[in-house]
Amino acid sequence: MVELNECWIVDYARTAFSRSRPKSPERDVFGDKRPDELLALLLMKYFDGKLADKGITKEDIQEVSIGSAMGVYEAWTYGGRIPLFLAEFPMKTSAFFVDKQCGSAGAGLAQVALEIMTGYTDVGLATGVEHMTRIPMQNDWVNANLNMINKKSEWYRPQYDMLTTINMLQTAQKLYEQETPHFTKEDLDKFGVRSHNLTIQSQEEGWFTSGINGGEIIPIEGHAEGNVEEKMMIDKDMAARKSSLEKVATLPRLSKPFYLEKNAYGEDIGGKEGYKEREGTTKGVITPGNASPLNAGATAAVLMSAKTAEKKGIEPLAKVISMGWAGVDPSVMGRGPVPASKMALEKVGMTADEIDYWEINEAFCIVALNCMRQLDIPEEKVNVMGGSTAIGHPLGSTMVRLTGTLARILKHKGGKYGIANACIGGGQGIAILIENPDA
Repeated sequence: MVELNECWIVDYARTAFSRSRPKSPERDVFGDKRPDELLALLLMKYFDGKLADKGITKEDIQEVSIGSAMGVYEAWTYGGRIPLFLAEFPMKTSAFFVDKQCGSAGAGLAQVALEIMTGYTDVGLATGVEHMTRIPMQNDWVNANLNMINKKSEWYRPQYDMLTTINMLQTAQKLYEQETPHFTKEDLDKFGVRSHNLTIQSQEEGWFTSGINGGEIIPIEGHAEGNVEEKMMIDKDMAARKSSLEKVATLPRLSKPFYLEKNAYGEDIGGKEGYKEREGTTKGVITPGNASPLNAGATAAVLMSAKTAEKKGIEPLAKVISMGWAGVDPSVMGRGPVPASKMALEKVGMTADEIDYWEINEAFCIVALNCMRQLDIPEEKVNVMGGSTAIGHPLGSTMVRLTGTLARILKHKGGKYGIANACIGGGQGIAILIENPDA
């Protein structure tokens, strides 16, 4: 019988997240770098700097996970190997690529953690990368099977509402309408403003570049916005802006209403006339102010068995104590974090009120707000150093950022337990439950 080991996160780092510009790549400060190169640059600097100081080498790493939501064209990793070749890892290092869309890096982290817990790996590396300038969500290298919306096809599947499912803006709009009247557009906008202003405050205080664990951002050479020839070190997330409700309220509405007659609880919400009366418009509620931007960025975290870490004299940043995942209606994929978090809690006999801090991915502010409402989480426990609305959401790399940032928050705030979670395109959710051993 396998004896379970403790799994520790012993270090975490990432690049800054650039602002992606698919139609103007020169405006993305990482626009001249392939995604595999961006991850390789992070890993080389990470191992030559922070990890060398802890006595951790590439030779120590037995397994590497690489998460990405768009693992095509330049992001094709050959089973996870190409970024490792670029970063000059030893040939013996095993790797695998994970596509669980926005949960990709988290699914990789969970897999590496499970390998460590069951004794198959002693030291692993969970990573993620996304470059939404060079490989945007709509591209020529992805060909979704649209026979599912063709009534004449044998593959017609009307129960999945695929037209909504493949449009992330519309999944968020539908979730909003299903939760009417519990939320208003102003609620979404206020949460977006909070995210930006907390992120700016954290940047000004140097929290992302110093302090707990030596900070989390490793500067990578990029270029000035709009000038590829002007090289500069990029050490700050590029999408965060000082914000106000008045400004955010004027931003363009990007989604379209469904004009639902009933909400998720069977209550009458009035269809089109009810929507117009509530919103004062026939436009949707999702805007650039209450949704995450497009970004490029890479993330990495070192996981280790407690026994191996103790032998090396390495202290834990956090313990991985549980995880969860779930499938939900893909047309309201934003519901995914709730059942995933419940699974993570149930597996260790805990309840949501025992969690001190949460990192809930703000793919859309309605997703975070819905999770908070469903699990009765107070705002002061959520995304306290800023959220993905401002920090950024480079899709498949985000869950390592959320988990690593959460580990630092627990240390910084003296909290004991934390959950990082995310919704996932296609109708899923993922959650990682960690513990601060110092609390």
